[in-house]
Amino acid sequence: MDQDKVLIVIPAYNEQNNILKVIGDIRAANPEFDILVINDCSTDATSITARRAEGVKVVDLPYNLGIGGAVQTGFKYAFSQGYCYMVQIDGDGQHLPKEVDKLVDAMARSGCDMVIGSRFLDVQSFRTTWSRRLGIKVFYFLFRMLIQTKVTDSTSGFRIYNRRSIELLCRHYPDDYPEPDAIILLKKHGLRISEVGVEMRHREHGTSSITPIKSPYYMAKVILSIFFSYTRTRW
Repeated sequence: MDQDKVLIVIPAYNEQNNILKVIGDIRAANPEFDILVINDCSTDATSITARRAEGVKVVDLPYNLGIGGAVQTGFKYAFSQGYCYMVQIDGDGQHLPKEVDKLVDAMARSGCDMVIGSRFLDVQSFRTTWSRRLGIKVFYFLFRMLIQTKVTDSTSGFRIYNRRSIELLCRHYPDDYPEPDAIILLKKHGLRISEVGVEMRHREHGTSSITPIKSPYYMAKVILSIFFSYTRTRW
């Protein structure tokens, strides 16, 4: 793998307390990779804090686009700048940059177009709420039924993409809670997906936007989106 052409994208919203640690951990684990922080119109000092890190590129979105729009900005940048690979890492500190090598190695071995870092495959170090586990199980059976693919952690935002998937997703990427929907999108276009077990940790600061109360709404919305993506024709 051409390591000089790997871009690590960090979508961040109000992560001023986490962002420098995330960047520092990436630098320690993979100093040769470029880093791009997408500041999704944060109301705190996320952008200013990220810019303190030498050599890190920061894009400030003019208004809040959500995770889908922020990550697609990363795809557009990676495609326009000629990167061969893009790694997505959340800005909340849950993803361990030392685990990026597992994604890189899995992509090199499998030749897949996207590799997902799974919390539930081989490694059992991270425990989510019961509502999230239920949702992930529902998505697992949906993917088995619709695209005959086993995905144990479809909501994981810890992923690596090759040039083919970057080219597709920079043009078409789901807006709202996009991780499960993107799996359908890639498979519909004939791209290959695999998973590798990774270790994750709980966030140290801030809270998740998906609360137990919001989980049923999130599940219903994503399931409808998955079926819509499955039935639509290819772009």
